[in-house]
Amino acid sequence: MNRLFASALSLAALFVVTTTSFAQVQVGVRGGVNWSNVSEPSLLQNLPVQPEFSPGPTGAIFLEVPLSERVSFRPEVAFVQKGFLLREGTSLDLGFLDIPVGARVAYQIQSIQTPLLLKVNLSDGPVKPYFFAGPAVGYAFDGRVRTRATALFTTKNMDVPLGIGGAINHWDLGGVGGLGLSADMGAGKFFIEARYDHGFTRQLQVPLVNLPVRNRTVGVSVGYAFTL
Repeated sequence: MNRLFASALSLAALFVVTTTSFAQVQVGVRGGVNWSNVSEPSLLQNLPVQPEFSPGPTGAIFLEVPLSERVSFRPEVAFVQKGFLLREGTSLDLGFLDIPVGARVAYQIQSIQTPLLLKVNLSDGPVKPYFFAGPAVGYAFDGRVRTRATALFTTKNMDVPLGIGGAINHWDLGGVGGLGLSADMGAGKFFIEARYDHGFTRQLQVPLVNLPVRNRTVGVSVGYAFTL
């Protein structure tokens, strides 16, 4: 996987260098929020608590290299928080008062991701709808388990480091696709987009049990790009 990651970055750099002299390259930034979850193995589907989507930040810098009037190559370097959320609740009946009691556990994985996207504009003019798609390689560098219990009051978060590289896979190979809308603004363009990230790599490495736990993420971003 290390070689695959290095090869993808080398290919993107070579492509940008060889095409810069033939096209106006744009550089841009984007930021937003994503909601992440994991696929549910059949072994876990009958449990009383199921994984839920967990919100988190995302952001990226990117280049956009035109290949034709409507098609561009768009390599990115992005920060993405992935993971999932578990909730469990009940109530404590004191006769005169019914107290809700529960717990919220958030598994948060911070990773660097490099999507290599093809972007296609669907129309001409100052406002352009577009779609994009391509492969992405991610590397998880940190993880946390944040736990909060609730009753009459909410307790302080418990923040526990999550070991990456043991039971949890560092690497995540996936595919990214989405839709966007850009508008000319000043020397560049403003855009908003929604994307879906589908992981193909098993994220849990448990001895004797192959759990098909894979990342699933949806997100919304806004950003700005301008010509170099």
